[in-house]
Amino acid sequence: MSLAERFHHWGSTPEERTRALPCDDVLPDATEAYHRAVDVAAPPARVFRWLCQLRVAPYSYDWIDNGGRRSPQQLTPGLEDLELGQPVMRIFELVNFAPDESLTLRLRRPGLFPPLAVSYVALPREGGTRLLARLAVRYRPGPFDRALRAFLPFGDWIMMRKQLLELKRLAETPDTLSARGETR
Repeated sequence: MSLAERFHHWGSTPEERTRALPCDDVLPDATEAYHRAVDVAAPPARVFRWLCQLRVAPYSYDWIDNGGRRSPQQLTPGLEDLELGQPVMRIFELVNFAPDESLTLRLRRPGLFPPLAVSYVALPREGGTRLLARLAVRYRPGPFDRALRAFLPFGDWIMMRKQLLELKRLAETPDTLSARGETR
């Protein structure tokens, strides 16, 4: 796999890259898709609870994309109560979800960035969960999107790799339950 392919498809398998995901329906005319995947030694329901935490924080490099505030290190009760249209990570809205399985987000205000949607899917596997993410992008004609097409796979790889590894760490750590000891 070339270096560019690694940025496009970090951790994912060829089968995962061809699997239908909800973001495919949200952005059916996407021109590119980037995949990220990681194994998590925790059940899908617990991984899903951590995905719900994205409603309040990005779980990536907080000094860059969370105003310097640390993403919560314990589950926040109530964030798993999902409704379509809820803001997620400030720049996305929730457009599809399946409890204990997946979240799909759409960029709220495409402008500088082209239209994009992302699905996070917690797939059961022996010993835990396979956490798969697909970022679907519809690039527009023009010099800015040409430049973005060159940069976005690398930039997203940096940020989403950190995000997925952080969610993995938290889901695998038993003492990250909420103060009320919820496990759901």
